[in-house]
Amino acid sequence: MTVKQIIPFRTFFVIPEEHSKGIGYGAWKAIEALHPETKVWETCTPYFEKRNIHFYVNKCGFHIVEFFNEYNADMNLQQQDEYDSDEGSDEMFRFLKIMNSI
Repeated sequence: MTVKQIIPFRTFFVIPEEHSKGIGYGAWKAIEALHPETKVWETCTPYFEKRNIHFYVNKCGFHIVEFFNEYNADMNLQQQDEYDSDEGSDEMFRFLKIMNSI
């Protein structure tokens, strides 16, 4: 089994009508179970997405490790040009989850 050090994921979405039913948490636990070789998970979410921040930190055990903004830019986001030029659209929190080794 190959050990994967850091696994980034960018898209994880549950439609609003299904929020607060445990679907997102159950899906996340299934993803972790499918990739037991992963040492560190990484993701980002916009600073204003309070539900996402709560989910990653309080439910899934991630830690906020960085805040991207005009003074601390995420070069990956700039290169991908994913976001429009609206004020604050490039302000993101970066999260890591370090998995316990067995």
